[in-house]
Amino acid sequence: MTVAVVLQSTAVVIVVALLTAACTGKLARMDGATYPAALTRAATAFAAVITLAATVTAALAALYT
Repeated sequence: MTVAVVLQSTAVVIVVALLTAACTGKLARMDGATYPAALTRAATAFAAVITLAATVTAALAALYT
């Protein structure tokens, strides 16, 4: 049961990170950024969401142990 919850949570975080990156790239292109600049902004947003999820997970793990 625990493994299933971890895998599902990981999948949700990755999907949210991908959606955030796609929206960031689209907004950057609409703002007039070049394709490399939009891709860089999207990658930064993806990394930020993954980092935030890891930080929250670490903080919650510290509370529950």
